[in-house]
Amino acid sequence: MLSLKRRLSSQLRSSCIFNLSNMVDRVGVFKAVNQAVSWPLQLRVLAAFSASSASVCREPGAESLIGTGVGKMIHSLFLINCSGDIFLEKHWKSVVSQSVCDYFFEAQEKAADVENVPPVISTPHHYLISIYRDKLFFVSVIQTEVPPLFVIEFLHRVADTFQDYFGECSEAAIKDNVVIVYELLEEMLDNGFPLATESNILKELIKPPTILRSVVNSITGSSNVGDTLPTGQLSNIPWRRAGVKYTNNEAYFDVVEEIDAIIDKSGSTVFAEIQGVIDACIKLSGMPDLSLSFMNPRLLDDVSFHPCIRFKRWESERVLSFIPPDGNFRLISYRVSSQNLVAIPVYVKHSISFKENSSCGRFDITIGPKQNMGKTIEGITVTVHMPKVVLNMNLTSTQGSYTFDPVTKVLTWDVGKITPQKLPSLKGLVNLQSGAPKPEENPSLNIQFKIQQLAISGLKVNRLDMYGEKYKPFKGVKYVTKAGKFQVRT
Repeated sequence: MLSLKRRLSSQLRSSCIFNLSNMVDRVGVFKAVNQAVSWPLQLRVLAAFSASSASVCREPGAESLIGTGVGKMIHSLFLINCSGDIFLEKHWKSVVSQSVCDYFFEAQEKAADVENVPPVISTPHHYLISIYRDKLFFVSVIQTEVPPLFVIEFLHRVADTFQDYFGECSEAAIKDNVVIVYELLEEMLDNGFPLATESNILKELIKPPTILRSVVNSITGSSNVGDTLPTGQLSNIPWRRAGVKYTNNEAYFDVVEEIDAIIDKSGSTVFAEIQGVIDACIKLSGMPDLSLSFMNPRLLDDVSFHPCIRFKRWESERVLSFIPPDGNFRLISYRVSSQNLVAIPVYVKHSISFKENSSCGRFDITIGPKQNMGKTIEGITVTVHMPKVVLNMNLTSTQGSYTFDPVTKVLTWDVGKITPQKLPSLKGLVNLQSGAPKPEENPSLNIQFKIQQLAISGLKVNRLDMYGEKYKPFKGVKYVTKAGKFQVRT
């Protein structure tokens, strides 16, 4: 639990600072608090500010989330694994029974795939809003009507924070660090209202787990919770902590693109789209001001920005200008939807046939490079959900290895990388149930692959300039193209 001082400060930030950022001198108030010699005097300063701000909040036309329902956004949070076990729950108001998740389990049973569970489920007394991340469901319980995307974005922030703190967002990692998980949830959501969600702020409030810190805490009885308010939380750049210093100043950018595509029987493209992100790892001293420009920024659609980016500069010049957070963060995400700009890097030749009144069928697929811009396509995996009448498969692969699960009817072919001299193929016989009717349609092929040092959209970083600091940083850009939902129909 937070101390009285921390709790009052967090309540003050949530109720006044976040809603009156353009009306109240935040920095002046906290300077007055810090200059107050005794804690009782600090309490009086904060109480006076809270009372005056509350009166401003109640004035007509003041844009505030207080009293709108958003202030009471999330009531409870349940973490559920793929087996349907609720292994962690957190309540910010009264305790909600786990039985409310029965509505979620019913929707999960009806869904054909875990990713097809409805994100918003209405129950007689609650709304259940959920996301699926890293084989875990984050299910939030809402009592009032709120914008669903607001809740979904917050749940993704929670998952990102666990990933950042523990290296992975898994059931094992969360159970191993359950105390820190509860401390993080307490800071990220205060009385149902999102409070601190930036990684830099959270790491000053709650120190990330290390072996040495765990040993010290167990001996001294101390915790990972800091004693002071984060410096960045009180500035107009809340995503960056103050006083950052590095011996080696480095800035790395990863341009990661995923291709979602549907290819028909003849090899024509039915649908193709690129979902891209630029992830940054910034380890620069001081307060650097960066400008990132591209060779061809006009091809980007539906660009979503980190709050640090100056949007007007992007609108006018198509340049990303920003003071970066410290460490890892997602700079932008974007979409390339024009199909003539989406190059399909692989092709598949296929021949899958089932004979009427026969206990066998033929299976033959060959995969090869199509438009790889001279780069090697690697990590290729082909997954096929065979019809239920298939008993077994006797196949031969020229490259890689395959497995067939007779229970789930899933064929997985791990190809590896493509060498153009000899294209990998998988062919053989399919054993069917005797007397069973012929499958009505052939199965689709789901393909995964990866191409290093290539952005399939053609996006290219032109240059990175830095202002505000005198040193010269090391800069690096890496490109990766991956398959998202890449399906070939047969």
